[in-house]
Amino acid sequence: QVQLVESGGGLVQPGGSLRLSCTASGSFFSSNSMSWYRQASGKQRELVAACTKGGTTNYVESVKGRFTISRDDVKNTVTLQMTSLKPEDTAVYYCHADIRLSLTSTRTYDYWGQGTQVTVSS
Repeated sequence: QVQLVESGGGLVQPGGSLRLSCTASGSFFSSNSMSWYRQASGKQRELVAACTKGGTTNYVESVKGRFTISRDDVKNTVTLQMTSLKPEDTAVYYCHADIRLSLTSTRTYDYWGQGTQVTVSS
């Protein structure tokens, strides 16, 4: 059973920083893309940042230059460093991983974390 467990959310003032972490646990072969999504109240979930297994990253335009995604494939973690936070960054942030369960099959499966609240407010 694969699980993604997030940590690091909280309340921060505008202009502040937070670091979100997500660790994948359980039995699996490898993770392909690892990403962070967010969902603000009353809005659809959106992709914030993604990192491929090869290390290629992409970001939604609104966070470019402020957020940095990174991954550690030894520890099976993905991290989102958020700086210069704005009130519009307030949302529940979800970790997502595209996971290959076994060596004998290239099929991958989507896994989601439980979500962590980020609130940016003075």
